[in-house]
Amino acid sequence: MREFIVEADGGSRGNPGPAGYGSVVRDAATGETLVERAEFIGTATNNVAEYRGLLAGLRAAHELDPAARVHVRMDSKLVVEQMSGRWKIKHPAMKPLAMQAAALFPAGQVTYEWIPRERNKHADRLANEAMDAGSRGERWEAARSTAELDTHRVTAPEPAGPPGDAAAGAARARA
Repeated sequence: MREFIVEADGGSRGNPGPAGYGSVVRDAATGETLVERAEFIGTATNNVAEYRGLLAGLRAAHELDPAARVHVRMDSKLVVEQMSGRWKIKHPAMKPLAMQAAALFPAGQVTYEWIPRERNKHADRLANEAMDAGSRGERWEAARSTAELDTHRVTAPEPAGPPGDAAAGAARARA
């Protein structure tokens, strides 16, 4: 059975404010980066952006192998504790995001770990790149292959649905 590590982060510049997320899927055995995703999501709270990063990472892992075991590492204590079932989810904007995340893999296939911010630099960098691109009216675009993963470019946005539109987000994500 394949195993993946998902590292995710989200942020907002203001709370709420201009927000974005970043996520990375790695092969747990080799550490190889398999997928990077990031997106500017418009105005949102930091916690909503964190959940959106989690969702993007879990969706990318699911696309690679829906039967895989997934270990999520995030610097958001709130998301880790809520998704682990130790804390209640009270905020109405986070409940549906948590439900979507929980529905992607059976509970026994996903584990969650809180990590310090300094150990989540890759996902943090992606979230900041997405927010920077969004502030310029551009969109973040992943490299097209693992050989290009450290080379990102931003482009003018294509006409699409609102920033939270799942179909538009999926169309913009490149794995």
